[in-house]
Amino acid sequence: MKITTIGIDLAKEVFQIHGVDEYGKAVLRKQLRRGQMTEFFANLGPCLIGLEACGSSHHWARKLGGFGHTVKLMSPQFVKPYVKTNKHDMADAEAICEAVTRPNMRFVPIKTVEQQAILSVHRKPPTPPSTHIPSTMLQ
Repeated sequence: MKITTIGIDLAKEVFQIHGVDEYGKAVLRKQLRRGQMTEFFANLGPCLIGLEACGSSHHWARKLGGFGHTVKLMSPQFVKPYVKTNKHDMADAEAICEAVTRPNMRFVPIKTVEQQAILSVHRKPPTPPSTHIPSTMLQ
């Protein structure tokens, strides 16, 4: 039972993990809390890990890549066609696991901490103009 590919559905606190072997047979279906993620993947042999691209996925991609795993990020719109049943976390993790193995899948490059910091500055909304009218202008 060697896990070759894993799909992770990220959430705020509980992550859903779906793993398959080299034949595509599901060998791992598990929920992990945020605090358990590092220990679990540090003790797991190197494998291909798929994640839907979002703000926190870049952090997890860097962290899991540091353990020797190959991590690939995909845009959620390209994962959606692989969801087989109703939308729930386990189905999403399975779809991510399926999508990451597709040869024509388009992947999102993993951003560094600095790149994410620059993007957060660019996306800061402008401060709205003051709606306070000085009393001197009302006379």
